Amino acid sequence: MSKDAEVLLLRQPGVVPLHEDAAVFSGMLDGFSRQQVSRGLAKQTIQMRRWQVQRFQRFADSYPWEWLPGDVEDFTTSLFSGPRPLSRSTVRIYHLTLRAFCDFITDQRYGWVAECRSRFGSVPTQVCFEWNTVAHTVDFEGTPGRRPLDYDELDALFAVADARVETLRQQGRKGALAALRDAQLLKTTYAWGLRRREVLGLDVVDLRTNAKTPQWGRLGLLHVRHGKSSKGSIPKRRSVLSLPEFDWAIDGLRVYVEQVREKFSPGNHPGLWPTERGTRVGDRYLDRRFAQLRDEAELSSELTLHSLRHSYVTHLIELGYAEQFVQTQVGHAYASTTAIYTSVTDDYRNRVLAAAIDKFYFPEGST
Repeated sequence: MSKDAEVLLLRQPGVVPLHEDAAVFSGMLDGFSRQQVSRGLAKQTIQMRRWQVQRFQRFADSYPWEWLPGDVEDFTTSLFSGPRPLSRSTVRIYHLTLRAFCDFITDQRYGWVAECRSRFGSVPTQVCFEWNTVAHTVDFEGTPGRRPLDYDELDALFAVADARVETLRQQGRKGALAALRDAQLLKTTYAWGLRRREVLGLDVVDLRTNAKTPQWGRLGLLHVRHGKSSKGSIPKRRSVLSLPEFDWAIDGLRVYVEQVREKFSPGNHPGLWPTERGTRVGDRYLDRRFAQLRDEAELSSELTLHSLRHSYVTHLIELGYAEQFVQTQVGHAYASTTAIYTSVTDDYRNRVLAAAIDKFYFPEGST
């Protein structure tokens, strides 16, 4: 008997499913999912939360009416341990999901408390509290090594990416075309300050004109349709203006669109970054390619693709752009989020300091 059939049997009085505990848990998950659909949360968010609850259930090897706070603590320890420990922010998301699920199944209006009492003689309770879950105490929870790249590091990264294209071409090896695409993809990520999902989700139609910069044609701005969602809602949209300081990337993107992309034979595929198989470049592929080029450029292993976005924010501040403009460009809901990434370089800070000293000690007209 399928789990769906067993869940249906729960609604029939006097009928006990073959796997009663699993059927009740599956019914809880289905109800939790429907509640989130009713709240308008994105399908991907709902699926992820359902998977997180299932992962906790498998770890605890018990069902919600048997869960204890100690199970959460043991689970948290496992997430922070092992060869690939999760970050503090990721573990906090697990805790928030478990707390929301427990709130749902312990709400008397949904009937799961009475259902569990009659079937198992015990009831679900809330197991996530302030004293056993990760608190959100600071705005930025990344590791110290997650920082922007300075200009020399960017030059080194892009030089390695360009050199890889030429090396493959001279050797007559397969992959030169993909390497050229990847190089421009990384440059676009930096020059428009995009997140991974945002850059990979770009379609050709998202290249737009800007009346204020007619010299760039259809590359006057990028229309981002896959921005970071807020509280599980649908992806946010925004327009990212092309800036004169990154005209080198604009020229490169124009060459790619007009001469390179068509060589992948994309046909009717709308994606800006197609593959030879007629699909979009994937996020894992892009992460691996960035890591490969980063290592070849002998840069810190703690730098990630997202560091390019941090670099964009930092460099715009150094170039004198107002923080509100930068906030709009990168799609931050709050100015405090933008401020986290404005870690300007020592060279810029020294220039500001020198200007302040000159203004204080040598004002205009002084002798």
